[in-house]
Amino acid sequence: MKSLTIGRLAKQAGVNLETVRFYERRGLLPRPPRSADAARRLRFIRRAQDLGFSLTEIGELLSLRVSRRTTSADIRTRAEAKIVDIEAKIKSLESMKKTLRKLIRVCDGCSPVAECPILESLDREDV
Repeated sequence: MKSLTIGRLAKQAGVNLETVRFYERRGLLPRPPRSADAARRLRFIRRAQDLGFSLTEIGELLSLRVSRRTTSADIRTRAEAKIVDIEAKIKSLESMKKTLRKLIRVCDGCSPVAECPILESLDREDV
C-alpha cells in the first residue's frame, strides 16, 4: 500500500497539516507511514467532532470499532449518552440566555460603566 504525504492526507480529508499532526500526537491517527485508511479515519474523526463527541470519546469509538467484542448496541449506547450530554448543554445554554436577557432588561445602556448593572451582576459572588 502506497504511503500518503501529510499534505495529501490533509487535502483528501479537507483539513490542514497541523490538524493531522495534532491527531497523530493524540493517538487518533497512526504515525507515518500514512495509508489511505488514515484519510478515512480522519474523516471519521471530523464527523464525530461535528456531532459533539470529544477527542477522548472519539478515541473510544475508534477502539470499539476495531474490537471483535463490540456490538452495534455498544455504539448506540455511546450515541444515546451523547444525546443526554447535548440536552444538558442545551438546558445550560438556555439558562445562560435567560439570565443575559434579564440583565439586558435592567440595563438602560445610558449609565456610566462604573454603574453598569450587567458588570455589577458579573462581579457579585451570589450569581
